[in-house]
Amino acid sequence: MRNKTENEKKMTSAGSVPADSNANKEYLQKEPIGKLLFQLAVPTVAAQLINMLYNIVDRIYIGHIPEIGATALTGVGVCMPLIMIVSAFAALVGYGGSPRASIFMGKKDKDTAEKILGNCFVVQVIISIVLTAVLLIWNRDFLMAFGASEETIQYGVDYMNIYALGTIFVELTLGMNAFITAQGFAKTGMLSVLIGAVTNIILDPIFIFGLNMDVRGAALATVISQGLSCVWVMAFLCGKKTFLKIRRKNMNLIPRIILPCLALGVSTFVMQASESVISVCFNSSLQRYGGDIAVGAMTILTSVMQFAMLPLQGLGQGAQPIISYNYGAGDMGRVKTAFKLLLKVSLGYSVILWLLVMIFPGGFAALFTSDAALMEYTKTALRIYMGAMFLFGIQVACQMTFNALGKAVESIVVAVTRKFILLLPLIYIMPQIFSADKAKAVYMAEPIADVIAVTFTAVLFFIQFRKVLAETQSKKS
Repeated sequence: MRNKTENEKKMTSAGSVPADSNANKEYLQKEPIGKLLFQLAVPTVAAQLINMLYNIVDRIYIGHIPEIGATALTGVGVCMPLIMIVSAFAALVGYGGSPRASIFMGKKDKDTAEKILGNCFVVQVIISIVLTAVLLIWNRDFLMAFGASEETIQYGVDYMNIYALGTIFVELTLGMNAFITAQGFAKTGMLSVLIGAVTNIILDPIFIFGLNMDVRGAALATVISQGLSCVWVMAFLCGKKTFLKIRRKNMNLIPRIILPCLALGVSTFVMQASESVISVCFNSSLQRYGGDIAVGAMTILTSVMQFAMLPLQGLGQGAQPIISYNYGAGDMGRVKTAFKLLLKVSLGYSVILWLLVMIFPGGFAALFTSDAALMEYTKTALRIYMGAMFLFGIQVACQMTFNALGKAVESIVVAVTRKFILLLPLIYIMPQIFSADKAKAVYMAEPIADVIAVTFTAVLFFIQFRKVLAETQSKKS
């Protein structure tokens, strides 16, 4: 009883979910779903919005650099596929391991949950070392292949040479922070990114304008900021307040522990890494049909899309501990209630943001550029590109729930279908169909793919979720 009391006090002082198994059960299995989702999702959504500031603030400042702003913005925009790949590898490990850790916590198996944490930590360190070497050696070649021109390439290289040095900070911050949120420490997870984002906002103008470092200043500010966030995350997971702790004894890689985590994380990896591949395809096609101004507009469109995607992913991450824990405990009634609420909130958000983009496209464009020609071009492109975004709440809610239930195959199928089976071919097909304005036709690929993908995802989820309910009921019987 003494250990139980101490654990409860530790978690209470952290201002989050009680860490002790019994207390955790009372919290995640007894608290009203609406109250739980609010308590867990608000900090995770805030964390995603704050995390979004890392790249968006850089682009806002870069886009307003006197004389070179539009060109520099395009050059840094071509770096986005590489930055997305770095984040995708963090998601592969973090978002694959954290739901499984939650499920084992629901089964009262803390030892396995901690082994998952330790194995994921080691894998992320290994991935960080490999990615850093690759980015430093071949970033110029990648950027030229991704749509950079002779005019913009140097800005991209300057940015990536510095950003690559902070790869390990990005991997550990994003990947390990998922384990903090999965334990119910949503506020702590939010603080992890808040520390870095605030630092980035402060340092960006100092380095970019004050020290005249241009894009290199933006990259350096990002690396320092991510480093501070990384220190915070690792200090927490090695400290006394966490329920699952990083321990040296759990750092020996065990295939039966790490492989299911990586399998589950593949869907999120594909979803984020495919953004990199798709970005390359968009940039190369737009460079061909519309030149630097079309590629520059795509940089802004990608930034605005983050306003939609990251908060939706934050909602899903907030719901994940609830769904995973109750699924592990066999309480499918609460799983159903949590999913329905997640779906309603996600759909509501995506509809509201879609309306704002359709009504005020110029306002979003003005955030990133003061160049009149680029701003005018972007307004039209934005309405086309985000045309079906109001449906996106359905897509993300279903895919995040597949992940929370540990359904790796279904998550992968959904991710691959939207990006590779639908969107990738459409980028090249649409300009052939609408030849009057081929660049605008490239942007049309996104909403068409979204409508088909959401329909497919909703049907698949309905079928598979009914199977999960039936299987769980059969086990109970």
